Amino acid sequence: MAWTERHRLMLQEMGIRLWAPVTEPALPAAQAEAPEPVPPKVATPLQAPVQASTPDERRAAIAEMPWPALREAVAQCTACSLCQSRRQTVFGVGHPGAHWMIVGEAPGEQEDLKGVPFVGAAGHLLDNMLRALKLTREEAPPERQVYIANTLKCRPPRNRNPEPEELARCEPFLVRQIELIRPRLILAMGRFAVHSLLRSSEPIGKLRGRVHRYQGVPLVVTYHPAYLLRNLADKSRAWDDLCLAAQTVEAASAPRD
Repeated sequence: MAWTERHRLMLQEMGIRLWAPVTEPALPAAQAEAPEPVPPKVATPLQAPVQASTPDERRAAIAEMPWPALREAVAQCTACSLCQSRRQTVFGVGHPGAHWMIVGEAPGEQEDLKGVPFVGAAGHLLDNMLRALKLTREEAPPERQVYIANTLKCRPPRNRNPEPEELARCEPFLVRQIELIRPRLILAMGRFAVHSLLRSSEPIGKLRGRVHRYQGVPLVVTYHPAYLLRNLADKSRAWDDLCLAAQTVEAASAPRD
């Protein structure tokens, strides 16, 4: 609206000030025609998934990560309170294309100190179990070198049981590890690993002895080595589970007609 001088005086008397646009001085023709310099494009690093605004965005970001980015994301994760008490994260060890993937529960004190899953007495027992099947965590071809990871990448204080929220926050990391490895078999060891992967609350005793599926990958349930150290009578059942796992891998690796 164009204000007349009379309108302006009336509004001024009422104490109302009018906004007047500031007119920029005209530039010389040569200057006006010159394009503004375009600043160079700077690559912006992707925001860490732990800082994503929603759980779905965080999960989607992790689902696209290659191995180096995934390892770094785990090392810097602050998605739950376990980051405040851990010494270091426990990412996983083994062959990135392993035929066998071992999934445990949560790091203990020794794992928290060394940053490696399944160390100490439980790790020694696991190594013996694997050796009996001619498998190893040491460097070897993918059919012999396993990959070992945990459902949680940080140690719960005083080795307490994992909380449901902690398992949920850490799950995308394990899911991505499984997707990258594409194992021929998952051996789930311990109640929390089994329940997390199978979405089941049934006891291990009722779930073992048969082959399950996790996103199309055969999965065999067995006891955690730490449990076996306290319950020696179940070692024979654990051996039966390992034999079932070995038969499953052999069947999956057999050439088809």
